[in-house]
Amino acid sequence: MPSSPKIPKEVILENALTVLRRDGYESVNIKSVAKEIGCSTQPISWHFGNMDGLRRELSEYARTVAVKTITAVSTYGIEGFLELGVNYIKLAIEDKNLFHYIFMNGCGNYVADNLSAFSLSGDNALITQSISDALGISKEQAARSIEDMSVYANGLATYIATGVLSITIDEAKERLYTVGKALFTNK
Repeated sequence: MPSSPKIPKEVILENALTVLRRDGYESVNIKSVAKEIGCSTQPISWHFGNMDGLRRELSEYARTVAVKTITAVSTYGIEGFLELGVNYIKLAIEDKNLFHYIFMNGCGNYVADNLSAFSLSGDNALITQSISDALGISKEQAARSIEDMSVYANGLATYIATGVLSITIDEAKERLYTVGKALFTNK
Protein backbone atom coordinates (compact mmCIF):
# COMPACT_ATOMS: atom_id res chain seq x y z
CA MET A 1 0.00 0.00 0.00
CA PRO A 2 1.47 3.40 -1.00
CA SER A 3 2.31 5.79 1.79
CA SER A 4 0.45 9.04 2.19
CA PRO A 5 1.91 12.11 0.51
CA LYS A 6 3.98 14.55 2.50
CA ILE A 7 2.11 17.54 1.06
CA PRO A 8 -1.20 18.23 2.82
CA LYS A 9 -4.38 18.67 0.81
CA GLU A 10 -4.80 22.23 2.14
CA VAL A 11 -1.38 23.21 0.76
CA ILE A 12 -2.39 21.89 -2.65
CA LEU A 13 -5.71 23.77 -2.58
CA GLU A 14 -4.03 26.99 -1.45
CA ASN A 15 -1.52 26.73 -4.30
CA ALA A 16 -4.27 25.90 -6.80
CA LEU A 17 -6.10 29.01 -5.61
CA THR A 18 -2.89 31.03 -6.06
CA VAL A 19 -2.66 29.86 -9.68
CA LEU A 20 -6.36 30.68 -10.21
CA ARG A 21 -6.00 34.16 -8.72
CA ARG A 22 -2.82 35.00 -10.60
CA ASP A 23 -3.37 33.32 -13.98
CA GLY A 24 -7.10 32.57 -14.19
CA TYR A 25 -9.07 29.36 -13.90
CA GLU A 26 -8.05 28.14 -17.36
CA SER A 27 -4.46 27.88 -16.09
CA VAL A 28 -5.31 25.57 -13.19
CA ASN A 29 -4.26 22.01 -13.91
CA ILE A 30 -2.36 19.32 -12.05
CA LYS A 31 0.95 20.27 -13.67
CA SER A 32 0.60 24.02 -12.98
CA VAL A 33 -0.31 23.37 -9.35
CA ALA A 34 2.60 20.93 -8.94
CA LYS A 35 4.93 23.54 -10.43
CA GLU A 36 3.56 26.18 -8.04
CA ILE A 37 4.23 23.91 -5.07
CA GLY A 38 7.54 22.65 -6.43
CA CYS A 39 6.62 18.97 -6.37
CA SER A 40 5.67 16.16 -8.71
CA THR A 41 2.07 15.62 -9.77
CA GLN A 42 1.84 12.49 -7.62
CA PRO A 43 0.67 14.15 -4.34
CA ILE A 44 -2.07 16.00 -6.21
CA SER A 45 -3.26 12.85 -7.93
CA TRP A 46 -3.11 10.97 -4.64
CA HIS A 47 -5.37 13.50 -2.87
CA PHE A 48 -7.78 14.31 -5.69
CA GLY A 49 -7.62 11.35 -8.07
CA ASN A 50 -7.76 13.46 -11.22
CA MET A 51 -8.39 16.97 -12.49
CA ASP A 52 -12.14 16.68 -11.93
CA GLY A 53 -11.53 15.89 -8.26
CA LEU A 54 -9.19 18.87 -7.92
CA ARG A 55 -11.69 21.16 -9.66
CA ARG A 56 -14.55 20.08 -7.37
CA GLU A 57 -12.61 20.73 -4.20
CA LEU A 58 -11.00 23.91 -5.53
CA SER A 59 -14.47 25.20 -6.37
CA GLU A 60 -15.67 24.82 -2.78
CA TYR A 61 -12.39 26.14 -1.36
CA ALA A 62 -12.43 29.22 -3.62
CA ARG A 63 -16.09 29.89 -2.83
CA THR A 64 -15.37 29.76 0.92
CA VAL A 65 -12.49 32.22 0.51
CA ALA A 66 -14.62 34.59 -1.59
CA VAL A 67 -17.57 34.50 0.82
CA LYS A 68 -15.29 35.20 3.79
CA THR A 69 -13.82 38.12 1.86
CA ILE A 70 -17.15 39.76 1.08
CA THR A 71 -19.00 39.05 4.33
CA ALA A 72 -19.84 42.19 6.27
CA VAL A 73 -18.50 42.50 9.80
CA SER A 74 -21.39 44.71 10.86
CA THR A 75 -24.94 43.44 10.83
CA TYR A 76 -26.29 46.90 11.60
CA GLY A 77 -28.67 48.00 8.86
CA ILE A 78 -27.47 50.15 6.03
CA GLU A 79 -23.91 50.17 7.41
CA GLY A 80 -23.70 46.39 7.16
CA PHE A 81 -25.26 46.32 3.75
CA LEU A 82 -22.95 49.04 2.43
CA GLU A 83 -19.99 47.10 3.82
CA LEU A 84 -21.16 43.94 2.04
CA GLY A 85 -21.50 45.82 -1.27
CA VAL A 86 -18.12 47.50 -0.89
CA ASN A 87 -16.46 44.17 -0.06
CA TYR A 88 -18.08 42.58 -3.11
CA ILE A 89 -16.81 45.35 -5.38
CA LYS A 90 -13.42 45.31 -3.66
CA LEU A 91 -13.11 41.62 -4.56
CA ALA A 92 -13.86 42.49 -8.21
CA ILE A 93 -11.20 45.23 -8.15
CA GLU A 94 -8.47 43.44 -6.21
CA ASP A 95 -9.04 39.80 -7.13
CA LYS A 96 -10.61 39.81 -10.61
CA ASN A 97 -9.85 36.19 -11.45
CA LEU A 98 -11.40 34.89 -8.23
CA PHE A 99 -14.43 37.16 -8.65
CA HIS A 100 -14.83 36.08 -12.26
CA TYR A 101 -14.54 32.41 -11.37
CA ILE A 102 -17.03 32.47 -8.49
CA PHE A 103 -19.60 35.01 -9.58
CA MET A 104 -19.44 35.14 -13.38
CA ASN A 105 -18.36 31.79 -14.84
CA GLY A 106 -20.63 29.48 -12.95
CA CYS A 107 -17.49 27.38 -12.41
CA GLY A 108 -17.52 28.26 -8.77
CA ASN A 109 -20.90 26.57 -8.35
CA TYR A 110 -22.18 29.75 -6.69
CA VAL A 111 -25.93 29.54 -6.90
CA ALA A 112 -28.43 31.73 -5.18
CA ASP A 113 -32.01 30.48 -5.19
CA ASN A 114 -33.21 34.01 -5.79
CA LEU A 115 -32.64 37.53 -4.52
CA SER A 116 -35.19 37.09 -1.75
CA ALA A 117 -33.14 34.21 -0.37
CA PHE A 118 -30.14 36.54 -0.32
CA SER A 119 -31.84 39.31 1.65
CA LEU A 120 -33.75 37.08 4.06
CA SER A 121 -31.15 34.48 5.08
CA GLY A 122 -28.30 34.34 7.59
CA ASP A 123 -26.69 37.59 8.66
CA ASN A 124 -28.41 39.35 5.78
CA ALA A 125 -31.74 38.73 7.53
CA LEU A 126 -30.37 40.71 10.50
CA ILE A 127 -29.35 43.53 8.18
CA THR A 128 -32.78 43.47 6.52
CA GLN A 129 -34.57 43.63 9.88
CA SER A 130 -32.27 46.40 11.09
CA ILE A 131 -32.96 48.48 7.96
CA SER A 132 -36.68 47.86 8.37
CA ASP A 133 -36.56 49.03 12.00
CA ALA A 134 -34.32 52.04 11.35
CA LEU A 135 -36.35 53.38 8.42
CA GLY A 136 -39.78 52.41 9.71
CA ILE A 137 -40.54 50.36 6.61
CA SER A 138 -41.77 46.79 6.30
CA LYS A 139 -39.31 43.92 6.18
CA GLU A 140 -40.54 43.23 2.64
CA GLN A 141 -39.79 46.82 1.57
CA ALA A 142 -36.33 46.61 3.14
CA ALA A 143 -35.71 43.26 1.41
CA ARG A 144 -36.77 44.71 -1.95
CA SER A 145 -34.40 47.67 -1.50
CA ILE A 146 -31.60 45.25 -0.65
CA GLU A 147 -32.39 43.20 -3.75
CA ASP A 148 -32.35 46.33 -5.94
CA MET A 149 -29.09 47.46 -4.36
CA SER A 150 -27.60 44.01 -4.89
CA VAL A 151 -28.38 44.22 -8.60
CA TYR A 152 -26.65 47.61 -8.76
CA ALA A 153 -23.59 46.42 -6.79
CA ASN A 154 -23.35 43.29 -8.96
CA GLY A 155 -23.48 45.44 -12.08
CA LEU A 156 -20.66 47.65 -10.83
CA ALA A 157 -18.56 44.65 -9.80
CA THR A 158 -19.14 42.90 -13.12
CA TYR A 159 -18.16 46.00 -15.10
CA ILE A 160 -15.04 46.32 -12.98
CA ALA A 161 -14.06 42.64 -13.27
CA THR A 162 -14.48 42.71 -17.06
CA GLY A 163 -12.55 45.96 -17.48
CA VAL A 164 -15.52 48.01 -18.70
CA LEU A 165 -15.26 50.33 -15.68
CA SER A 166 -12.20 51.36 -13.73
CA ILE A 167 -12.91 52.99 -10.38
CA THR A 168 -11.39 53.01 -6.92
CA ILE A 169 -12.93 51.52 -3.79
CA ASP A 170 -13.74 55.05 -2.60
CA GLU A 171 -15.53 55.84 -5.87
CA ALA A 172 -17.46 52.57 -5.63
CA LYS A 173 -18.40 53.35 -2.02
CA GLU A 174 -19.64 56.81 -3.08
CA ARG A 175 -21.76 55.32 -5.86
CA LEU A 176 -23.19 52.63 -3.59
CA TYR A 177 -24.00 55.20 -0.91
CA THR A 178 -25.73 57.54 -3.37
CA VAL A 179 -27.83 54.81 -4.97
CA GLY A 180 -28.53 53.15 -1.62
CA LYS A 181 -29.70 56.42 -0.10
CA ALA A 182 -32.09 56.93 -3.01
CA LEU A 183 -33.39 53.35 -2.82
CA PHE A 184 -33.90 53.26 0.92
CA THR A 185 -35.41 56.73 1.30
CA ASN A 186 -37.94 56.30 -1.51
CA LYS A 187 -39.74 53.39 0.19
